Amino acid sequence: MAQAWQGKLEKLDNFRWKIPSSYKPGMKVPGLIYANESLLPGILNDKALEQVANVSFLPGIVKYSLAMPDIHWGYGFSIGGVAATDPDIGGVISPGGVGYDINCGVRLVRSDLILEDTKSRLEQLVNSLFNNIPSGVGSSGDIKASAKEEEEIFLKGAGWAIKKGYGIKEDLEFTEDKGSIEGADPSIVSKRAYERGKDQSGTLGSGNHFLEIQVIDEIYDKKKADVFGLFKGQITMMIHSGSRGLGYQICDDYVKSMANCLSKYSINVPDRQLACAPVNSQEGKAYLASMKCAANYAWVNRQCLMYLARNVFEKVFNKSWSSLGLKLVYDVAHNIAKMEKHKVDGKEKFLCVHRKGATRAFPPGHPDIPDTYREAGQPVIIPGDMGTVSYVLAGAIGSMEETFGSTCHGAGRCLSRSSAIKACAGRNIDRELFNKSGIIIRAKTRSTLAEEAPEAYKDVSEVVDAVHGAGLSTKVARMRPLGVIKG
Repeated sequence: MAQAWQGKLEKLDNFRWKIPSSYKPGMKVPGLIYANESLLPGILNDKALEQVANVSFLPGIVKYSLAMPDIHWGYGFSIGGVAATDPDIGGVISPGGVGYDINCGVRLVRSDLILEDTKSRLEQLVNSLFNNIPSGVGSSGDIKASAKEEEEIFLKGAGWAIKKGYGIKEDLEFTEDKGSIEGADPSIVSKRAYERGKDQSGTLGSGNHFLEIQVIDEIYDKKKADVFGLFKGQITMMIHSGSRGLGYQICDDYVKSMANCLSKYSINVPDRQLACAPVNSQEGKAYLASMKCAANYAWVNRQCLMYLARNVFEKVFNKSWSSLGLKLVYDVAHNIAKMEKHKVDGKEKFLCVHRKGATRAFPPGHPDIPDTYREAGQPVIIPGDMGTVSYVLAGAIGSMEETFGSTCHGAGRCLSRSSAIKACAGRNIDRELFNKSGIIIRAKTRSTLAEEAPEAYKDVSEVVDAVHGAGLSTKVARMRPLGVIKG
């Protein structure tokens, strides 16, 4: 069991807690944690708060080292950690602030189907999705790319998939950054990363990645739900995956090489997992350009996964996916660093915003939101675990004022994978969830089901209530799972 937090934590209000910068000599800014009282005991018993304090040592960090309510221990940064650095004052970029699964993210697809339409075909649908969508550790698929095409994927992102016929242009409009972030440089990606990425487009992967068929069981804000095309009783589909082995390799390459930057640039951090380099340095620019390759690859992956899923729906319902209304609501990134404009002390600055296990949550009126959603705010998609509900939120003004346009990304683990496997020894998790809630689950391995058991995660409703109460994002709709496929 992790050692409980020994430092000082000041309560600011019902949803905000501060680690004062006096906690450790060398902290440049305070830590700010978003959580309610019921989530706090679990957070205090995790080592993640020490990581929040450590992140505040980063050169050029501004305002706060931030943590969302789904915070838990990670590599360097906690998962659920957000930090912005200012390149004008030596601000750095840290691979540990992005994570190994670069642009791990989630997309939500709505439909014109209702619950009654799917009841008799649900098992067939889940089985067909499981059989036709590659999943599991090291899985590869039929959508392969030559080295030349991989370069195009790195540069154009989801636009490559649309060009190949794996979707329509409208899909790009409803993908964060339209599925492609500028500034990628394929020439500096390692040969090993290329090798790992060549046949993993359109593959789900393992661990917490999933594809889930859901039904909307609650609408909290009808006006925003109408804008997003959501209604009670509607069937939706959620896809959660990232950049697979390619992103892992790119992160691994730079975690190793950036360790040398600490002494080169006289950077003092209490944890070498926070290895970093100035954003404007050669090393910082190289990492950013490589990270963008992986981010664009991840958008291709999720676009291809949606294409494969649409094909399955067509076969099961004997109708075209467009006539079934299978339209993308939105796709958001969870693990990424971006150069964005934000106000600091009343001045607009161009900052490097690290979001690790955190979701962009831009408010109504922000120019980076699709025109269709401009008045409602950016859709924010928050998956729960495979036995509980998920949410759609909308970005709120509080996120821009406090968290560099960020909010939570999911439930957040409360048990490590090894602890979850131990706790679930001898149990049939899929049978339990079917008997309890009628959820049909298909997975490659028993260990995956144990790792991802509901008790391994925090209560996603508490997490969502915390960011809603803090004004970072507002509740729009809730979905409960009907069928889940996992690696």
